[in-house]
Amino acid sequence: MAKTIVVKQVGSPIRRPAKQRQTLIGLGLNKMHRTRELEDTPAVRGMIAKIPHLVEIVEERG
Repeated sequence: MAKTIVVKQVGSPIRRPAKQRQTLIGLGLNKMHRTRELEDTPAVRGMIAKIPHLVEIVEERG
């Protein structure tokens, strides 16, 4: 089983650059307080690192 992380959106994309909004959509988040369970890959970690003010890692599994 692959390692996964649970990511929660805590910030609004309103008045943010388009790149940051697109990164949220790429992670599968687009509304406040939504969570997603994603594979723990360098690509996903990089996307989270680009928008740390909009998301938080709730849990790491595996």
